[in-house]
Amino acid sequence: MDHLKPSSANSSPLTPLGFLERAATVYGDCTSIVYNSTTYTWSQTHRRCLQLASALTSLGIKRGHVVSVVAPNVPAMYELHFAVPMSGAILNSINTRLDARTISILLRHSESKLVFVDYLSRSLVLEAISFFPPNIQAPLLVFIADYDEEEAKAAVDPDRTYEGLLKTGDPGFKWIRPETEWDPMVLNYTSGTTSAPKGVVHCHRGLFIVTVDSLNEWTVQKQPIYLWTLPMFHANGWSYPWGMAAVGGTNICLRKFDAATIYAAIRRHGVTHMCGAPVVLNMLANAPDARPLKQPVQILTAGAPPPAAVLFRTESLGFIVSHGYGLTETAGLVVACAWKRQWNRLPATERARLKARQGVRTIGMAEVDVIDPESGASVKRDGSSLGEIVLRGGCVMLGYLKDPAGTSKCMSDKGWFYTGDVGVIHPDGYLEIKDRSKDVIISGGENLSSVEVESVLYTNPAVNEAAVVARPDEFWGETPCAFISLKPQAQRPSEKEIVEYCRARLPHYMVPKTVVFRDELPKTSTGKIQKFLLRDIAKSLGASPVSRM
Repeated sequence: MDHLKPSSANSSPLTPLGFLERAATVYGDCTSIVYNSTTYTWSQTHRRCLQLASALTSLGIKRGHVVSVVAPNVPAMYELHFAVPMSGAILNSINTRLDARTISILLRHSESKLVFVDYLSRSLVLEAISFFPPNIQAPLLVFIADYDEEEAKAAVDPDRTYEGLLKTGDPGFKWIRPETEWDPMVLNYTSGTTSAPKGVVHCHRGLFIVTVDSLNEWTVQKQPIYLWTLPMFHANGWSYPWGMAAVGGTNICLRKFDAATIYAAIRRHGVTHMCGAPVVLNMLANAPDARPLKQPVQILTAGAPPPAAVLFRTESLGFIVSHGYGLTETAGLVVACAWKRQWNRLPATERARLKARQGVRTIGMAEVDVIDPESGASVKRDGSSLGEIVLRGGCVMLGYLKDPAGTSKCMSDKGWFYTGDVGVIHPDGYLEIKDRSKDVIISGGENLSSVEVESVLYTNPAVNEAAVVARPDEFWGETPCAFISLKPQAQRPSEKEIVEYCRARLPHYMVPKTVVFRDELPKTSTGKIQKFLLRDIAKSLGASPVSRM
């Protein structure tokens, strides 16, 4: 069989962008997007994405250029997930919760050529651009106006709007297909770091794999009604912008939401599926007017280990919860708590405990393991032996942008991607996260580094020592809790003053919600602060009360 070789007939690069073409054929007259009074069909969405891709090329956007977007879950944000890579460019979705200085750093690091900006983020991005050095050319800005809002009409230049640009494009544009399936398609930053941003680069092939894999694992039927509660800027909405095109789903877009908005959307649109961090589950379970659903709604959660009690309360309302695990570096969920039919016969509390585990690899992943960091061997499958979670599969990132050292550190020649998360393997082969070796705090599904918060605290002239750990939070799941010792003779700041000091220097979601003053922080004999003791203290404080920060 040596004469049988790959050819152009069987070697077309894998890409999820083709899902949109198929949706326009199969589901052309079916609803693709609903947002307030705006409704599109799949044929309209396909045409609009082609027009926008065409318009981008007319502006000089070329293959390999980075195009950024700062926007919530509005129709433009959805369309950009297709239109930008259809122009040959690389999509960079930026967290709208970041501060201007951080956004400025990310735009410069990515060398972004153009930024689509939601009208409510206009001042934020303009401030970010003001931090550019004179010798660095700022990207072109195009504003996304919301014509259901009068405020939007006055906030943007009508000659530089999303809709205005789109209308200049050719609906018959032949979109620019990847030369190889390894071509970069998206760039996502793992956190809002101000020192060493980690830009995760994913290729067309990896995003195709994780999209198809995610639809299969969650058993998403054709033409679901999908409610966008998960931010699309968060790891590209775990691949579901492309996934909804693959199955001809209806995307219900929300600019912002609370429990009442979600329940109203479920009733109005007949929502069948939604995603969200455990904070969303907690929001739904604890809503004052929460009542059982008339029809079940599938909800996929990840981003932090969901408490079993929250899972129990959410499912008692009629939500069917699926739980998984992934990272920005995997473009979506690669471990899922695959449910066994016999578990349905167990008591509700036991079902919730089992479902709180992260689970087993999805079929698109080659291997998932927990290894001893010293020996490199797999830990015992006893549910108690700790090790680092490692992954291997086609949707693992290409690497970190402009960071070969960081890439090689987590993707060694041993063939594993090292997650930095600590977990155990249970006797039945199911994975469970137990801790995070990098002390990452997950607030509202967003990762934040305790080290970065500590670095700001140490700049306060009154602070002698600082350590930041996670404290349970009734709304966000986790929020930063700062333990501080003060310098001798320093004027003692109040908790409020420390919070305000951080708020002036950090994105709001990274600001400590709790500040605990101590004479001295516990340390090992070598002088290292014992964070595990501080975590126990933070937990003993109980969950901090509901606050939207």
